[in-house]
Amino acid sequence: MKWNIIGDSSCDLFDLESPAENITYRSVPFLLNIEDREFIDNESLDTAEMVKIMKESKKASSSACPSPESWREKMTAGENNILVTISKNLSGSYQSGDIAVKTICEESPETKAVVVDGCATGPSSVLTVRKLVENINNGEDFETVIKNTEEYVGKIHTVFALSCFDNLVKAGRVGKIAGILAASLGFFGVGVEEGGKIAFRAKVRGKKKAIAEMLTVIRGNGFNGGDVVISHCMNEPLALKMKEEIEALDNSVNVTILPTRGLNSYYADKEGLIISY
Repeated sequence: MKWNIIGDSSCDLFDLESPAENITYRSVPFLLNIEDREFIDNESLDTAEMVKIMKESKKASSSACPSPESWREKMTAGENNILVTISKNLSGSYQSGDIAVKTICEESPETKAVVVDGCATGPSSVLTVRKLVENINNGEDFETVIKNTEEYVGKIHTVFALSCFDNLVKAGRVGKIAGILAASLGFFGVGVEEGGKIAFRAKVRGKKKAIAEMLTVIRGNGFNGGDVVISHCMNEPLALKMKEEIEALDNSVNVTILPTRGLNSYYADKEGLIISY
């Protein structure tokens, strides 16, 4: 039986990093509404243009999660379908995917389908997809693949450094005070995403102090190598410096750098960094 992994566009992947004959990966886009324009978070999105329009706009903007229908269109009857979403505490994407799962299972009882809560966004979802592929390639059955992956997801940590919290504040993801503190010129707001919720940690001036603060968080979580994914919004130099510092912590680490897709660019904003490990 074939495996069909579907991620919403909070996952900064368009394709599997290691293609496999029996596994397909598809992406379902969020919609971003800015300046009376609708941006579809897919392969055609010009993220730099979207961020530019967003920064120049004085109007309220918003994001919309994938509909149950858009999830259902990507699912395949008779196969193993696994949906990976942004934290259900941050979006309705999980609930939308769950409706699609129930629909296809009613239509096709032999189909196996489930939603896996990525418990964060961006790089956390990338690590989740990797773990699914690893378990599938190990020959595990459907239930074991899901069990092992969900246990792994529960151990993922996410830390971020953002130079702007505007859209997170507007969307109610962080408090107004945190947004104000992070808005000063040259400052980064450093925070963590644990259990699917965002917590503001510190305000620091400059990129060096932002890196130092993130490293403090990573060490504090008992970091001991393994896979690390860094997603950046138009800030590859900072991502590369962070990669160098993480590699210095443990020589067994495997660090991947990815550009943020539309949704994470919308919330992380220009120069933002999100790290999961």
